[in-house]
This record gives sequence, structure tokens and C-alpha cells, in this order.
Amino acid sequence: MSWNSDESTTPVTGRCLVLHPDVKSSSTLTTPSNSIFREPNSRLDEAIRLSKSIKLKVFNSEVISVNRPKPATLLGSGIVHELQGYIVENNIDVVVIDGTLSPVQQRNLEVTWKAKVIDRTALILEIFGARARTKEGKLQVELAALNYQRSRLVRSWTHLERQRGGFGFMGGPGESQIETDRRMIDSRISKLKGQLKEVRRTRGLHRKARKRTPYPIVALVGYTNAGKSTLFNMLCNANVFSEDQLFATLDPTMRSIKLPSGRDIILSDTVGFVSELPHELVEAFRATLEEVQAADLLLHVRDISHADTEAQRQDVKQVLMNLGINQDSNFEIKSNIPLFEVLNKSDLLSVSDNKMKLTQTKRSNEKMLLVSAVTRKGINKLLEAIDDKLSINRQEINVNVSWEEGALLTWLYDRGEVVERKDKNEFIELRVRLDPEDIARFESKKIHQA
Repeated sequence: MSWNSDESTTPVTGRCLVLHPDVKSSSTLTTPSNSIFREPNSRLDEAIRLSKSIKLKVFNSEVISVNRPKPATLLGSGIVHELQGYIVENNIDVVVIDGTLSPVQQRNLEVTWKAKVIDRTALILEIFGARARTKEGKLQVELAALNYQRSRLVRSWTHLERQRGGFGFMGGPGESQIETDRRMIDSRISKLKGQLKEVRRTRGLHRKARKRTPYPIVALVGYTNAGKSTLFNMLCNANVFSEDQLFATLDPTMRSIKLPSGRDIILSDTVGFVSELPHELVEAFRATLEEVQAADLLLHVRDISHADTEAQRQDVKQVLMNLGINQDSNFEIKSNIPLFEVLNKSDLLSVSDNKMKLTQTKRSNEKMLLVSAVTRKGINKLLEAIDDKLSINRQEINVNVSWEEGALLTWLYDRGEVVERKDKNEFIELRVRLDPEDIARFESKKIHQA
């Protein structure tokens, strides 16, 4: 076996070995059946970046060929014992398995290797736990972690097999520690769900408030590290945390921006998706991701320079489907939420590569825009496309506004797009484009139209 050493100088919390099991059989132990094939080395590279995201020092990494997954250890007995000597010899603290491990497999590997073993789900949960900043984000991560931990009580504590007597309020006589731990976790999960239910209620009220002053909501979605936050900062002149790392953004951020027509919209930056996103996180972050469901337009930001850009596209599609946003094979949103594919990081490709990528990714009935959030290439076209899409239902009306009605005139400029203006002695004559809802609001003011 050969090893590729990676002696990073990044601050560490443990000496780490990253392994990607390349399963040859049709087993679903490590990859879901609906996943697009990815090169094993590409998967390994992503696992390394995920590991470094929580300050693990990736000492070595390797793709491990697995012809037939073993129920007890996933990996074959030969490679397990070979790795045992390597782990001890090199003082490895943590072994990351880029796949899904059962509780029994995880426990057996830890006992054999005398090191902490975490699978892909646990790794992503660790990252989310380290990155969550808001109270809501922390609640969501804790709920996801407890749901994951509950299924692994068999290996989470060394005292689980011990029997202990009850004290009346702690449980009945002879209750095992594992039952007590499970009950405590269930109690905390119930409390967290109640708190997050209140979060959903509050978000619902906020959405209703926004509907009363209906600025359209445009939500950025996409694979982690596709450049959503960089694009968000550039469009909004904001300073949302943006780094070349996975899951740089966890908590949603909203800002108001003005389109070329002059209309205001709300732009929302959301958490990035990832392949095999743990179902615990999809469920726990439902309150946050409801912002995606409430959007008037989705911008699917893609890293067009990435070798796995098509596979990442399918992963985003799968998460959106899990959220109840149904799609057909062409990524058309059937819940009437239009979607643009924003092909970001075009500055990392040559001109010929850009043309090739557009040809490869182009599908019928889709709006695709090639941009660079760093160089601003294609940004004006993106804003114009957003403007056109959100204005598609607007209607032109002719109105007369008296000179004394300055507030109404300001309202028309703020809410609509003034196409033509004629200043006359008695009044101002306007031709303005408005959304149907705003036309109704305008008419309710009983203003005489020309």
C-alpha cells in the first residue's frame, strides 16, 4: 500500500487519516442508489477538505478498494489489520471513513485501531456544530446530532452495560444506563423540536410581513463552496463570511438589492448542500431551508470549473426534492418556483473551456448564465435576467397623479417601473409597469386613471 502524505501546517485538533472506501459491489452501504458516479480520488479530495474544515491535521489519505463490504467492519479483515499497525505506528488520533458506517462497524473499528473513527455523517455534523453562530443554527445542529447519536448509543459510552438502581425520579430498579441515556436524549429532542417549531412560526410571520410589502425573494442555492456567499457579497456590497472552504455559510442571510429597472428585491444566501447530506441535517435545517421554499426565484450557483459539477448539480436537485420542491429530470421546478443556473467561477476557465462547459451543460427550457463573482463577468446580464423574470407578470397602466400627491408618486417609483412621464400643469401623466398585486393596491386608493 502506498500513502500520500499531506503535512498541513493548519492548526490541528487531531492527527487524522482519511479513507474513502471505493465499493465495487452494488451495495448501498456507502453510496445511495441515486448518486451520480464520482471519481474515487475526487471523493477523497472532498473528504480531505471536509476534515480540514474542523482543523484536523490530515496526515495521510487513501482510496481503499472494497470488493464486498463486510457487515462487521465494512473493510476487509486484511486491510483492517494492516491499517492497525500503521495507525499505531504514526500516532493517528482520528480516522475519517468517507462513507456510512453502522454503529457496530464503527465500534469494531475503534476497538481494533484504538483510535476515534467517524463516518461522513458524523464529520459533517462536526463541521456544522463548529460553524453554527445563531441560536437557531445551534438548535438545528444539536437536534441533528442527537438524532444521529441516539442510533449509536450502543457505542457512545463505556458504561452502557452497567445496571443501576433507580431513585424514583431517575427510572425504575434495574434500568440499564442505555435506557436512561436514550430517555434523556428523547427528552432533549422533544424540547428542541418544540423550540424549532416556534422558530418556524416566527419565520412564517416574517414571511407574511414581507408579503404585505411584497419585495420578491431570490434565494441562492447550490453545492457547498460553489461561491454563493462571494456572489452574495458582491451583489449586496455585504460582508458575509466567505472563504474557500466547505460550509463557510450555515446561517441564512438576507439583504435588499436594487435591480436595473429600479425595483427592490430581497436576496437570500443559504447553507450549501453536499453529496449524501445526512438526512438528520435535512430535517433539522427544514426551518432554515423553508426560506428556499418561499422564494420567488432560485439561483442555482454552480462551480463550473469543478470536475464534478454535473454530479454536484444532481446532489442539489436531490436535496431540493427532499424539501418538497419536486423536479423533473431537466431540473424544472414543478412547484412554480422558477430556477436559473448560474455557472460561477468562469474566471478559472479559458475562453474555449467556457464555451465547452456551456455546450455540455446546456439543456432545453433552462436559463443558464456564465458569471464570475470575482471578476464581475456576466453580473449585469444576471441582474437583467432576474429583472426580466420577476417582471414577466407586470402590466402597463396609465395614471395621472396630482402635484399634491407626492407620497403616491414616490410609491409608484418605488413599487413599479416608470416607462414614460409627462409633467402637465394640473397633474403628472405616467405610464408605469406594476405587478398585479400592486395594481390592485393602487386602484384601492381610488386614484383616477387616464
